[in-house]
Amino acid sequence: MFPMTDACLPLPDHFYESTRKHCCQLPSLARTRDFVDSLTDFLFPVRREERPDKEFCAHRWDVLQRSFRILLQPLEKQLPRPVCQISDDFFAAIPGIHASLMETAEVFSRSDPASQCTAEVLLAYPGFYAITIYRLSHFLFRLGVPILPRVMSEYAHSQTGIDIHPGATIGKDFYIDHGTGVVIGETTVIGDNVKIYQGVTLGALYVGKHLAQTKRHPTIEDNVIVYSGSTILGGDTVVGHDTVIGGNVWLTESVPPYSSVYHRPETVIRPHNG
Repeated sequence: MFPMTDACLPLPDHFYESTRKHCCQLPSLARTRDFVDSLTDFLFPVRREERPDKEFCAHRWDVLQRSFRILLQPLEKQLPRPVCQISDDFFAAIPGIHASLMETAEVFSRSDPASQCTAEVLLAYPGFYAITIYRLSHFLFRLGVPILPRVMSEYAHSQTGIDIHPGATIGKDFYIDHGTGVVIGETTVIGDNVKIYQGVTLGALYVGKHLAQTKRHPTIEDNVIVYSGSTILGGDTVVGHDTVIGGNVWLTESVPPYSSVYHRPETVIRPHNG
């Protein structure tokens, strides 16, 4: 235990200044999480108990837009356009994003034999939740909104163990099974109808600040399956369409379409004598 005394040490000025230096330039972490929760609950009413009517939905829509503009205000000087225009563009895109996500939920339900219904996917599948936040944060990323998309994706990461950078480009009908430990880097390009499993990394061969504007992460073409524990690295690495990557593969070179890539482990069993 710390000794109890009547004297209190003053807070050093440099410490105070260093802790408050960036406060006015960043969106609120707590408000961002609240906004993400409110938006996902709005998009998928199965996540909350009440049955919303049209009047309730209209009210929540207005509340969400006001909350979003408050989130953007600290970033106002860094935005390419005024806050109201960014907000209007984002909310205009949400019905289309929602329609795409519902198609993805159907893909999850059809792909997983353990799924009982689409509502279960909306409520309980971490892969689907991570993709939902990716679709929303990716649109903000494309609008030129700094920092906020990354905060949103990190919230999803903390909730699911799935780390998808909002700058990644991912096609339709993307499926993540289980998902824990999945990492998808900023410049990754993923085609349509791709499935990946837990522990997959789509990463860079080398990390260096001078590579910020370089494609550092792989390209995964259409209809590829990547099984658990596999690592695919490098901006020049292309996995051709209709390829299957087996579990625990380490891949740093391109693969032609219709390939099967697998790691052959050696298992040795030595019986005890006597």
